[in-house]
Amino acid sequence: MSMTDPIADYCTRIRNGYSSKKRWIDIPSSELKKRISLVLKEEGYIDNFVFVNKESKKEDIRIFLRYDNDVPAITTIEKISKPGKRVYVSVGDIPRVLNGLGISVISSSRGVVSNKVARELKVGGELLCNVW
Repeated sequence: MSMTDPIADYCTRIRNGYSSKKRWIDIPSSELKKRISLVLKEEGYIDNFVFVNKESKKEDIRIFLRYDNDVPAITTIEKISKPGKRVYVSVGDIPRVLNGLGISVISSSRGVVSNKVARELKVGGELLCNVW
């Protein structure tokens, strides 16, 4: 069975991992998910991520979730752009999440970056998700 929205599945797995107080979660790997994981690590929302093979043919991403005094680092992660309705933003329309306390993950021509980096690079793109 094929998955229609793998990024929504990625967000849901992270949300479920935090709600069940897990230390790490495993997610099927793709290049886009690797880049989103790198952005979340750079911004301090996850501790680390590594690549593991459960089977010889398939690679998974193991994401180590971050907790500060048993409080999850991510309280909300929501998917913005959906397969039925893509959301694109230009440089001037890049949103500020929670007045700068959260981030948006943007797929731009310069790669997958946070909204802060996208402003510095002066690029827009597809708004993938908001994290805070």
